[in-house]
Order: sequence, then structure tokens, then C-alpha cells
Amino acid sequence: MVPDAEFRSYYGQPVLKPPIWHEPHMPAYLYLGGLSGAAGAMAAAARLTGRDRLELAARMTAFAGASAGAVFLVAELGRPERFLNMLRVFKLTSPMSVGSWMLAAHSGLTGVAAGAAMTGLLTPAGDAASVASGLSGLAMATYTAVLLADTAAPSWHEGMRELPFLFSGSALASAGAALMLTTPRAQAGPARAAAAAGAVAEVVAGGLMERRLGLVGEPYREGRAGRLMRASRVLTLGGGLLATVAGRSRALTALSGLAITAGALCTRFGVLEAGRASAKDPRYTVVPQRDRLDAGRPASAPGR
Repeated sequence: MVPDAEFRSYYGQPVLKPPIWHEPHMPAYLYLGGLSGAAGAMAAAARLTGRDRLELAARMTAFAGASAGAVFLVAELGRPERFLNMLRVFKLTSPMSVGSWMLAAHSGLTGVAAGAAMTGLLTPAGDAASVASGLSGLAMATYTAVLLADTAAPSWHEGMRELPFLFSGSALASAGAALMLTTPRAQAGPARAAAAAGAVAEVVAGGLMERRLGLVGEPYREGRAGRLMRASRVLTLGGGLLATVAGRSRALTALSGLAITAGALCTRFGVLEAGRASAKDPRYTVVPQRDRLDAGRPASAPGR
């Protein structure tokens, strides 16, 4: 009896080269970029609705997230000049190029907004920068999902529909959690609402993605990535539920904010690990291609 064929490539090497992004640099950058983007959008909303204390906390959070995220990105690249080199050209067809310019613009805007808030100088310029950072923040919260989905790693590429919702929900929850911890409880109602809404969006998007992907969704459920994603769901959903009652005490606020933050970090580490696992195993590349060919679709087309 002939044994079942194993999915191996030439000389036993994987079909794809696994991503070489490092930990904790890349997951931290993904988390901080989303946090900064959502906080920037919340700062603009707070400005337009007259919530001064929340606006101040959001401006500072957006600037801190963008600055720390840039540090982790430079650490991932190895040398600062590599980031500067990415700004030499602008290519709309390259998520990395667009993302580099987006990060540079968003960081500058949050810096001006935070500086004006802290010093009281150039207030009109700071207000304008805050509103503009809200627009750039919306893109910052989702562009990293596009960056991952644009690669060949099956669990990232095939998840292109849900990853932006997963990351944007996580970013909103992260920003809400950070602002809950840095804004007086009496004025942190919008932050608690954002944390709860973002937590629900993150958990729902992740669950839908895993179910839709079928075989290619296995890396999100198995091994280290599976453990991280399960921990993320428990922490995020638990923190989101606590956010609805966190206004009653500082202890509940702290517990909710820390749980959501831990869940968001688990999401980034889990997604990164799932992409690596799917690239290492030829099964996740070969089987979907064969299924698409059997169905009469191009082998390189995304699964449906």
C-alpha cells in the first residue's frame, strides 16, 4: 500500500521563507502604532466635543505611542538610517513605503499636538495638528494589517478581509484602556466605551477570521500562536466587560485597562507567530492552491 504523500518542497525545504521579523520589536511596534493611531483619533474627537482632560491624555498617549513605536521599528530595522532611506521614495503600491511616510507624518503631528498641550504655546497649531492626527490615526490603526496581508505568509494573506478589523478593534480597545488609566474616572466615560467596543470588535473579527480560513486558520488555533490567541480572547473580552463597570472604582479601572493591554499584546504576538507557522508548513501553501485549481480559480487567488 502506497503511503500518503507528505507536503514537502524540493530538498525538504519549506515552500516559503518564513518572515524574519523579531520579537519583541515587531509585535511591540504593531501594538504601539495601533495605540497611537486610535488615541490620535480619540484626541480629535475629544477636541471637537469639548472634553479637555480626555483630549490632553489622548494627545500625550498618541505621542508616546508613536515615539515608542518608532524606536521599536528602528530597532527592528537594525540601523536608524534604514528608516530614513525608506522615506527617499513614495510608492502607493508598497504598504511598507506608504506606512513609513504615514508613521513619519503621524509622529510629527502628535508631537506638535502634545507639545502645544504641554507648553501652552502655538495653541492653534496644536489644535490643528491634533485634528489632523485624528485622520492619520485612522490609517495608522489599520495599515499594519495591510502590511501583513500583503505578504505571502498564508495565514496573513488569506486573512486580508478580517485583519484590518481585528487590528482596528484592538487599537481602539488599547487606546481606550490607556485613557481609562490616565483620565479621571468622572471624565473617562468615552474611553471606557471605546475600550468595550474595541474589545468586542477584536474578539468577533478574530473568531470570524479563524472560522472562514478553515485549514489556513489552523496556525491561529494551534501551538504557541493558538495559546496566545486564546489568552488574548480571554483577557480582551474580560477587560472589555469590566470596562462597562470600571467607572465605579479605581481597582476595576486598573484591572480592566491592564487586561485589555495584555490581550492586545497577545494578539500581536499571536498573529506574528501564526504567520511564521503557516509559512514554515508547506501544507498551508499547497492545499489551498490545489483546492483553487480544482475549483477552476487561479492558484494565486485569495481563498474564498
